[in-house]
Amino acid sequence: MGYMIDGIKTLDDFDFAGKTVLMRCDLNTPLDPVSGDFLEDRRMRSHLPTIQELMDKKAKVVCMAHQGKPGESEFTSLDKHAAHLGKLLGCEVKYADDLFGPTARTMIKNLGDGEVLLLDNVRMYSEEALERPPEVHSKSYLVKNLAPLADLFVNDAFGTAHRSHASTVGFTPVLPCVAGRLMEREIRALSDVTKNPKKPIVFILGGAKVKDSMKIIQKALDRGVDKILLGGVLANVFLAAKDYRLGEPTIEFIRGKKFIELIDVAKQILDKYSDQIVLPIDVALDKSGQRIEIPLSELPQDYKIVDLGKLTVQKYTNIIQSSGTVFFNGALGLYETPAFAYATEEIIKAIAVAKSFSVIGGGDTVAAARNLNVEDNITHVSTGGKASIDFLAGVKMAAIEALKGQ
Repeated sequence: MGYMIDGIKTLDDFDFAGKTVLMRCDLNTPLDPVSGDFLEDRRMRSHLPTIQELMDKKAKVVCMAHQGKPGESEFTSLDKHAAHLGKLLGCEVKYADDLFGPTARTMIKNLGDGEVLLLDNVRMYSEEALERPPEVHSKSYLVKNLAPLADLFVNDAFGTAHRSHASTVGFTPVLPCVAGRLMEREIRALSDVTKNPKKPIVFILGGAKVKDSMKIIQKALDRGVDKILLGGVLANVFLAAKDYRLGEPTIEFIRGKKFIELIDVAKQILDKYSDQIVLPIDVALDKSGQRIEIPLSELPQDYKIVDLGKLTVQKYTNIIQSSGTVFFNGALGLYETPAFAYATEEIIKAIAVAKSFSVIGGGDTVAAARNLNVEDNITHVSTGGKASIDFLAGVKMAAIEALKGQ
């Protein structure tokens, strides 16, 4: 059909009136450690267009989502999520304190056209997070109990699209499946970065997911990305690969995260792509909570490297201003500490005023854009952290692959 994206059907391809729709959302939200209140609701808001459209089309909308992981303090039930979602939608969102048992099934059967029900945290089900192929997950208790009650499955959870979990891929062998509006928007925007990018293409990568970033660096450079600007722990690994002595506190952190072996990988990348990799020329240290900036020539130091320096930020800003496409994922410093959020915030500001096609992803990066009130000046704000990295690295993403060929 004409509405398909990369072989995936969308909400335009089906009549939803009177149909029961299982919808996978990503409502995973940072919580206040004391009160348990939501610290922000960006991910909830991102699903409103899909839910509202299904309501307007008189579908019976059954939402599935997760919050945290078992064993974490943020692993909770979703009753507060249902209440907050209801406020955002301006209507009642029913809540089932159950996932696929008698209570949930009865509430699904009794749902009226245009009504919304949120089931309990899918990760309460022990087999949810097992990485299994769709055919295996389709035989899980979750799918066997819920699929017979539904007419369609809508996956709108781009943030979990790299996960081959029961709720993300298990319904695809047994129900007609489509991408929700958020999933569709993410795929379209990120595809523009990989398939039809305006040159020059600039990637800015930071954060602590060094192994994931190494993958995207190699893939991106092989695909013709013009410059990759580095910050965070990732930059420190590459500086070590260039034989800079960073100082014991910084090296100890790299060692503790088991990133030492990645220094050799960074050396190989630098040997092949030294002109495209752009490294800091100065850094900020944490001296008992005080920000101290030094040029690289003054390393090593007995204080930990926690941010990029002002000269590096200016250098990166100049590159961004002349870019055609820019992608930014991962904080460039210790973003949670205001004194060390400087580089992340300044680079976000630079992207916001650039005339480039711009995409940002990752929790801290997106939080910075929101706090600076510049989200509307960025072409696409992705709800995926690792998901957006995997997509741009060309990794086949389980939930997206499962939607194809429907």
